[in-house]
Amino acid sequence: MIIPPAKVARVQRALPFWMSLLLVPAAVIGAIHGGWTVILLPVMTWYFFSLLDALLGLELDNADLDTRDSQLTWYKAITLIWTPVQFCLLYWMIWYVTGPGDAHLNALETIVLFFGVGVITGTVGINYSHELMHQSNKTERFLGDALLSMVLYSHFRSEHLLVHHRHVGTPRDPVTARYNEGFHRFFPRVLVASFKSAFRAEKDMLARKGKPWTDLSNPFWKYWGLQGLMILLAILIGGVEGLLLFLLQAGTAIWQLELVNYIEHYGLTRKHLGDGKYEHVKPQHSWNAAHKASNWLLINLQRHSDHHYKPNRRFPLLQNYTEEEAPQLPYGYPVMTMAALVPPLWRRVMNPRVRRWREMYYPEITDWTPYNKAQNPMPRQA
Repeated sequence: MIIPPAKVARVQRALPFWMSLLLVPAAVIGAIHGGWTVILLPVMTWYFFSLLDALLGLELDNADLDTRDSQLTWYKAITLIWTPVQFCLLYWMIWYVTGPGDAHLNALETIVLFFGVGVITGTVGINYSHELMHQSNKTERFLGDALLSMVLYSHFRSEHLLVHHRHVGTPRDPVTARYNEGFHRFFPRVLVASFKSAFRAEKDMLARKGKPWTDLSNPFWKYWGLQGLMILLAILIGGVEGLLLFLLQAGTAIWQLELVNYIEHYGLTRKHLGDGKYEHVKPQHSWNAAHKASNWLLINLQRHSDHHYKPNRRFPLLQNYTEEEAPQLPYGYPVMTMAALVPPLWRRVMNPRVRRWREMYYPEITDWTPYNKAQNPMPRQA
């Protein structure tokens, strides 16, 4: 059987996005061998892909927007298979570490190992759930919900779809990091505010239909049910230790997600038009990064400007923007998330870029004080 050259080319272009699967054997090696191998997961996600970015440079080419959905099979497949892969890996790790591996892994090695598991369930798992939740297919959306339940962050779907995309770059969006707001202030704020805004968005949607928040159509019942099932499974497999390890990876994954959320819109705001109204979302309201290797790992999440411009566009079709069209990060997400952990360094790198962005897109605004407040009130959604 002769495979058409065009099909072979499509498969070859999709294969780099499958590099996330390399993290699975790295996790297994860490569990079985212990010692220095327990640091493989954070080293690979943060440093290996940063090194590849430095070596491979930028990917500035764009996919053809006329590409048919049937031609994206190999791209979609990686997001579809990751849910069962992550499920099996996570619970195998809990079983192994609390059982056969307990004899050769000390407490520190176990903690570092499951911190690394959280790095990949956050970096890959939550990111893939983000791709899946934006699709209309019910199976894909369920797989996205399953991924979020494994890290106890199911409300992210409601917050992201109903709040973040609608209110990004405004005080109503808790996930938009304010100018001069350090990550260590942003993180506890967003943990509380995003849950509240997600619950309120679903409650308000039900109220418009004349239903109370307790109605079974409220997705929070599904969120809590799936999360409870994941917790119960961790306890049944690994007891109290299994539960604690599950919570460690979940907390790390959430921390990893919010690090990314922090850098994606830091200091960028939509112009206030008066009467509580803001301009439409444009590519200029998200930081863009065209670094090739980290976009492979993150399935083009760094083309964030286009994602907000066209939220339902699948990741292989996301377009890159030039510096004249959208603000650019100096490095890929792995490097930028590490920089965000050191607020003085982050401000030194990013604040001048925010100021240049303001001068470029909004030279008519002379008083940025209202936009600089880190604790802007969040008005109730209409």
